[in-house]
Amino acid sequence: MTAAGLRPVQAAGNRTPASMTGFARTAGVDAGRSWVWELRSVNGKGLDIRLRLPPRLERLEAAARERVARRITRGNVQATLSFASGAEGETFRINEAVLADVLAAIERLAPRVNAQPPTLDGILSIKGVVEFAEAIPETDPTFDARLLASLDDALASLVAIRSQEGAAIAAVLGLRLDEIARLAGTAEASPARTPQAIRNRLAEQVAMLLDAAPALDPDRLFQEAVLLATKADIREELDRLSAHVEAARLLIAEGGAVGRRLDFLAQEFNREVNTLCAKANDRELTAIGLDLKAVVDQFREQVQNLE
Repeated sequence: MTAAGLRPVQAAGNRTPASMTGFARTAGVDAGRSWVWELRSVNGKGLDIRLRLPPRLERLEAAARERVARRITRGNVQATLSFASGAEGETFRINEAVLADVLAAIERLAPRVNAQPPTLDGILSIKGVVEFAEAIPETDPTFDARLLASLDDALASLVAIRSQEGAAIAAVLGLRLDEIARLAGTAEASPARTPQAIRNRLAEQVAMLLDAAPALDPDRLFQEAVLLATKADIREELDRLSAHVEAARLLIAEGGAVGRRLDFLAQEFNREVNTLCAKANDRELTAIGLDLKAVVDQFREQVQNLE
């Protein structure tokens, strides 16, 4: 592949690969009850959903998981639902009648008991002085639907953020593919790959074999020459690198959840570059192979962040 064959990565339509990292926060209010959904996602091998729900709302778990899995296919996702203070599970009021009775009893008993005066928190802790009422009922389909709709809003924000970051990663991957293609083109055009250069190296190596073993069998000498010629040929590795670059470009243009397939291609890139380095018996080709290895490592590192 030559440098002239390079082309920028173009996404198909509005689809882009998605990053696995992101954060979203959505607030809601209903009948004096206010809540917040917070979603966080980080890299993961598969989809791992962790929910943190308030008491009496565990009933939402199955529906919430289904909604997350519908929008996200890969990553560790944590979804937390929290309510404003006093609204999560209970509200309270002071029972003035009971409080009056308690205070009267304290006043009546004080002269008869040698004890420290009661504290406010001690009085409020007496059963019946503070009455609690549930803010979240055991069953309320309408309220549940509003909470889940709020989760949908948070998921839409999270997906948008992951897509934005994924687009930035796709741009970086495009640059790495350009560099891989450029280096492969440099290896293609290397003078070390010309037939004359290969013949010269073969002649030198055959001469070394004859010096080491003057009585070497002609058939054995021929086999060694064929082996050396095969080892010097990196045509197959260059062709595969070119095919992998094209396949990676197509996957990035396809968008969506392509992280696993790009990771597989990154492994294939690494395999071909390692073979190229092993075959290179020229300083220039060895240097190109090492540069390719560094770029492939950078490519794979970025791919690890994609869904």
